[in-house]
Parts: sequence; C-alpha cells; structure tokens
Amino acid sequence: MVLSLNQSETHPSYIALTGFGERLKQATDGRWDIKVYPNETLGAQQEVIQLVSDGAVDMLIASGTQLENLNPEFATLNLPTVFNSIDHQISVLRNPQIVGELFSSLEESKNLTVLGGLTQGDRNLYTAQGPIRTPEDLAGMKIRVQESDIHIAMLNAMGGSATPMSYGEVYTAMQSGVLDGAENNEVSYTTQKHNEVAKYVARTRHLVGLDYMLINSELLEKMNPEDRKILEAEWQKTVDEHVKLWLTDTQGAIDKATASGSKFNDVDDEAFRKALAPVVEGALKGEKAHALYEDIKEAGK
Repeated sequence: MVLSLNQSETHPSYIALTGFGERLKQATDGRWDIKVYPNETLGAQQEVIQLVSDGAVDMLIASGTQLENLNPEFATLNLPTVFNSIDHQISVLRNPQIVGELFSSLEESKNLTVLGGLTQGDRNLYTAQGPIRTPEDLAGMKIRVQESDIHIAMLNAMGGSATPMSYGEVYTAMQSGVLDGAENNEVSYTTQKHNEVAKYVARTRHLVGLDYMLINSELLEKMNPEDRKILEAEWQKTVDEHVKLWLTDTQGAIDKATASGSKFNDVDDEAFRKALAPVVEGALKGEKAHALYEDIKEAGK
C-alpha cells in the first residue's frame, strides 16, 4: 500500500508510519505492506485526498483542517480548547462511541475511511517581541495562522491580528517584520528555525493539533477480516509509538530552542480560555456538533 505524508524522514510521523508498514508486513506474512512517501512527494494534501478517493493512492495523512472541507462536522475536533491534553485527544480518537459515525461519514460520498488520528501536540504562540502573558499583550501584532476560518477567528479572539499565510513563507515574513509571530507546536517551531527570528514562546496551549489517517474504503473492504484486524491493531501500536516519539522530540525541541536563546513563559490560561469561548460556541453549528463537543469534553473529565 502507498501512503502519502507531507513531513520529512526525520519527523515522528514518518518514523512511526514506517514501523507500521514493517510490522504489518511481518504480521500478515507479506500479504500487506506500506510504503511511506514523505515530503509531499505524491502531491499536496488536498490533491492526494482526491487520489486516495479515486484509488490511485491507498492511504494519506491529512491535517484536520483538510477534512473540514469534506465534512464540516470534523471542525469540532479542530476547535481551540476542545482537548485538555494529548492523552485526552488520543482517548477520544480511540472511542468509537464518540467518533465512529464521524470517521465513517466519508465512505459513501468520497470512498474514504478515517482509520484514526495522530497528534500534532500543543500549539503555542511565538513572537519576535514579548513575553506574551494575556490577550491584551497581542494587541496590534500580526500573527500567522493556517488558512482556516476557525483559526482566523481563534487568533483574533486571542487578541492579535490573524494573518493567513503559507507555511513556507513564515520565516522570511517574521525576519522582515511583515509578521510579528506565529502559532505552532514546539517541534515545528524549532525544525523550521522559527526560533531564530521569534524568541518569545507563550505556552497558551490553545489547541492540540490533529492529523488523520485516511484509507481508500474499497481497499479496506477487500481485506479479509483477519488482515483487517491486524491492520487496526498495528495502527493502535503506531499511535502509541508516535506519541512517545512526539513527546521526546518536543522536549528536544524545547531544549534546543532554549539553548539558542528562546524564552518560554506561562500565560493567564483563564483569560485566554474566556477569550476563545465565543469562537468555540460560534463554530458549533447544529445539534450533532454540540453533542459531539459535549461527548469530547465529558471524556476529558
């Protein structure tokens, strides 16, 4: 099976997914194997989603914002403050009573099944000037966000001026002063060398990011029950391995950034949560979205 990934060979996702393929091949006596293609070799996520739907590519790791375009109900899992932690997030993704219907919602219309998800970890703010402790400290600051209505609303509510921009342009934009900062996890902050141009990191933990594993539904249906059970079991091992790798890399990224002069600080959590509450409520459209949100929050108690 061919799996498309937009990360590099050193990223926790590539390492975990490569191990996934090796274990699957061994457990099925070579009947099934997974070849991971990193660095968007097979195309950008939006393009590859269609390729997986058509059956030209078998599997794909896609960001949560991409799935919102296919079914708006996925937006609930991408909301700020919806998850308390990575552990909370993973427990929800593994609970079919909460996400089972959502994960199968694209099968009939798009020929896509969501096998599960991989964490992107806590997302924080980082700025060229700081420290940032309250929403008021972000006044007038242009902060890069992903091209998502929710992310734009999220950053504006947090006190800054949301500036959608492609990921590859962020370093130069911060270096030149076009941007005052951005928001992302610690791994991306360091691997993209954003720590060179934005030395202040505010631990807002406003969002626990999420990637999804998509597989062509027809291919999944063709697997015999025994092999499918093996696939699902090995996937769960992959999720656990990825979390371990992610936490290790996160601490390594923090240590590297600190050594380079970055300054990490805590924030007024209550002030940021209060600011983000209207964004969450405004994004929950319809009874199903509210019910899903309540189930997720209940699971985190």
